[in-house]
Amino acid sequence: MREQIQCKTLTTWSALTALALACGPLAASAVEQAAGVLRRANVAMGAEGLQSLRYTADGIGYTFGQAYVPGQAWPKIDIQEQTRVINYDSGSMREDIAFSRGELKGGGGYPASGQVRNTGLVGGGYAWNIAGGNASLNTRALADRTHQLWVTPQGIIKAAMRNNATLTWTTRDGKNIALVSFTEPGKFSATAHINEAYLVEKIESVFPDAVMGDTRSVTTFSGYRDIAGIQFPAKIEQSQGGFPVLAVNVKTVERNVAADMPVPDAVRAPYVERVTADKVADGVWFLAGGSHNSVLIEMKDHLILVESPLGDVRASAVIEQAKKLVPGKPLTTLINSHNHFDHSGGVRAAVANGLKVVTQAKNKAYFEKTFATANSIAPDLLAKSGKKARFQGYEDKLVLKDATRTLEIHHILGNNHSETFAMVYLPKEKLLIEADAFTPGAPNAPAPATANAATVNLVENVHKLNLAVERIQPLHGRVVSVAEMYTAAKMNPR
Repeated sequence: MREQIQCKTLTTWSALTALALACGPLAASAVEQAAGVLRRANVAMGAEGLQSLRYTADGIGYTFGQAYVPGQAWPKIDIQEQTRVINYDSGSMREDIAFSRGELKGGGGYPASGQVRNTGLVGGGYAWNIAGGNASLNTRALADRTHQLWVTPQGIIKAAMRNNATLTWTTRDGKNIALVSFTEPGKFSATAHINEAYLVEKIESVFPDAVMGDTRSVTTFSGYRDIAGIQFPAKIEQSQGGFPVLAVNVKTVERNVAADMPVPDAVRAPYVERVTADKVADGVWFLAGGSHNSVLIEMKDHLILVESPLGDVRASAVIEQAKKLVPGKPLTTLINSHNHFDHSGGVRAAVANGLKVVTQAKNKAYFEKTFATANSIAPDLLAKSGKKARFQGYEDKLVLKDATRTLEIHHILGNNHSETFAMVYLPKEKLLIEADAFTPGAPNAPAPATANAATVNLVENVHKLNLAVERIQPLHGRVVSVAEMYTAAKMNPR
């Protein structure tokens, strides 16, 4: 397997390329060399003729983008069962996962106890979820799910073969490793580490994220064994953004299973970002219509937006609606509630629109570092604008005031959801604006049997600050009286 070939660009790992390369006076190109490696790996790993596969696993996961402290590890979850069905021919994947919280601190929207089951799919240029038999579009998941589909052991070979991959060499533990690199345009870039048995040991990749920009990921495979003619690892580990997101043990693998995953009509329907404007008080509007919402506040000579969530599409629609409501005043400032990526995914779009970002001090340092990374794989509004982010940080309290209105921003202390949690209080209107600490149920719905710890903590912060709150404007729900917050927290007003 270690026959020597004297080619200037070829190392001693000649068996990988001997049949694929015709080394004459000039060495074969890096693309030709990569093609030779990939052909051998395609056969060795059982990817040749592989149209689809299904595998199950269990282990540990981590919720990307939901760190308790910005810049630190993602919160842990315990995965009881993970099933992925992948159709390589159609470029589609379904994941069914059952999991529970592995730690209380951090986001994700999961209950403190009990098992959660989620079903997510990607294919045809769409990502969607299935709940209760109903399919719903999930645009935020498209980049990650597409990336996950192709950074599987056989998937990376197939993706590299169609994208004119190039080849370089390195050594690890005294053995030669082929580094096969390519870019899936607009989706991700990757380098597959292929060992002398033609197996993929590791994938270093970069995919686009609405907060982190070009996000680095490392996926490693170990314990390969032959299952139904496929070389598949016993363990899969992955990191994203510098921290672990996955460490699972593979239980079963099936080759060429039924894997028809058509995009539902409800998902294919033309998508329009819906933004409604409900007047909460004079000069205050709730910009709703989505899963994550915002509030517009009118000052004497400018406008302030509370929250720019999800990503470019949602943020752009919210900003457009805000400007229509008060066309004579510039939108100058964004107040960010906390670091979690669903709530900060539109911050880059706000910066692209010229807004200054007000956020808790630990977020400021994190965002400044993160926003220095461009989104070059799939350029976003910020990358296209060329603008530089401006952040204003505060520790525990910041007051924004003019002749028209006083607005207070308070750091919510001691909440398990996020260390950088913030709430906005309007003293004149006695209105509290918050996200995730308290989300009311449907009108006339019974109070939860057990109080949410985040809601209890919110009440404690309101009491400590002596805020005279009469109404709550949750960014995930309707305006309610403060009495509903106390009922949900199972506490009495002071």
